[in-house]
Amino acid sequence: MGDYKDLQDNSAVEKIKDLAENIKTCMFCTYKDGKLNSRPMAAQKIDDEGNLWFLSDKTSEKNLEIIENPKVELFFSAPHDEFLTLHGNATITYDREIIKELYTPIVKVWMPEGEDDPNLSVIKVVPSEGYYWNNKNGKVVALAKMTVAFITGKTMDDGIEGNLKL
Repeated sequence: MGDYKDLQDNSAVEKIKDLAENIKTCMFCTYKDGKLNSRPMAAQKIDDEGNLWFLSDKTSEKNLEIIENPKVELFFSAPHDEFLTLHGNATITYDREIIKELYTPIVKVWMPEGEDDPNLSVIKVVPSEGYYWNNKNGKVVALAKMTVAFITGKTMDDGIEGNLKL
């Protein structure tokens, strides 16, 4: 079994930044009629408080669901070595300065009018808690240990995991 270490406050924020910035894309989940609705989204920024910032079409189902229920879940995963789940609340803003700060040319794929698209909005997710798991020694060591475990039949867990509290 791997190591277990709960993190809170600044340590939790650092873990969120480390994992979310590395993985980049998450399943962004909202609630509608008691059901979880998921779609992939890339976090444009993770700030110093651990808040995650996304760009979105203001007419999207996701935005409408956030207006009805701000509770969201974010699931990040990089196969075999990094996982992050965050629970929090989302707010929507149309602040053009924030949009300009977060905008990158790839966003034009979804927002054809670019950073001046009138439907462009910003979703800010403020996480309250979460869970993480990642390996301690990087992908190469993790894969080597997985190979040894497969061959020998012995568990060689290289993971560290824990709850996050903000």
